Amino acid sequence: MIGLGTLINAAGILAGGVLGLLAGKGLKPRFRDILMTINGLSVIFIGASGALAEILTTDGDGFGTQGSMMMLFSLVLGGLLGELINIEKQTERFGEWLKKRTGSGDSHFVDGFVAASLTVCVGAMAVIGSINDGLSGDISILTTKAILDLIIVMVMTASMGAGCIFSAIPVLFFQGTITLLAGFIQPLMTETAVSNLSLVGSVLIFCVGVNLMFDKHIKVGNLLPSIVFAVAFAFVPIL
Repeated sequence: MIGLGTLINAAGILAGGVLGLLAGKGLKPRFRDILMTINGLSVIFIGASGALAEILTTDGDGFGTQGSMMMLFSLVLGGLLGELINIEKQTERFGEWLKKRTGSGDSHFVDGFVAASLTVCVGAMAVIGSINDGLSGDISILTTKAILDLIIVMVMTASMGAGCIFSAIPVLFFQGTITLLAGFIQPLMTETAVSNLSLVGSVLIFCVGVNLMFDKHIKVGNLLPSIVFAVAFAFVPIL
């Protein structure tokens, strides 16, 4: 069944959210605060490890780097385009709409929705897994991602509330769209394109962690077009 992987992924997010709500029920603010700190640290290191895995190279002379200019240009162009469209604001508006529709009184609902959505949507696993699902029905990558997302969303929901559960919606839309268009997207996902996507996507995940950890507001949503430029730059040899 085409799309099964995304459905399993969304179900994993919902399950993690429910478990997080149960775990976070009745927690005192100081316990929520420590969970938020742990959550931020975890996301920071997930993003940092993914970025370092792509940017560092080794040879007989030691360590080197690659992709730095590609990353810079992708973030600059993606940030300018995202700021023009104001993706972050649109995402927050959708979160506000969900909050009203659900009648939630959670003050962290929108923040939780935005942070969780960015964390589970950005990354090479979402793209490659969805392409594999669409082309051959191979759901192995998305099944693995579902387990990872379950754990991440569980912790985020326990600390940030019910808004995190609704990150299943953008996952369904984003991964479902890629699955449907897999035949068109697959030829573009060369080895270099996947590496670029992993690098820039990991940087964005790192930024989400910084927001969670230090209460700074990096507009990660407005940086999302960077991953499109990262893939496009795979076909520009000078970068």
